[in-house]
Amino acid sequence: MSTVTATPAALRLIAEIVADHGPVMFHQSGGCCDGSSPMCYAQGDFRLGERDVRLGEIGGAPFYISGSQAEAWKHTDLIIDVVPGRGGMFSLDNGREERFLTRSEICSVEGPTPL
Repeated sequence: MSTVTATPAALRLIAEIVADHGPVMFHQSGGCCDGSSPMCYAQGDFRLGERDVRLGEIGGAPFYISGSQAEAWKHTDLIIDVVPGRGGMFSLDNGREERFLTRSEICSVEGPTPL
């Protein structure tokens, strides 16, 4: 199962957003528009689906991913970072001239012993 962590820059931006909006949560849907951008919402402003999976927390904020993306990325650790730019339309990082970005690192997966 994959895990989620955050860079110091992401933790700083989360703290700024929480100071402005209160507790937040993240969702990584893998959608067509902002597929590599995790969306940041005020807690309670995003309705989770039955298949959404909680990967963990970053900066005290719960981080969810769609079930299909969790399956596709099950051997990948997600690293939430910050880059210059505009956030997703409904994400709380929008308008701050920097946005969250998901990076990944392949986990070690043990397979069959080579012949």
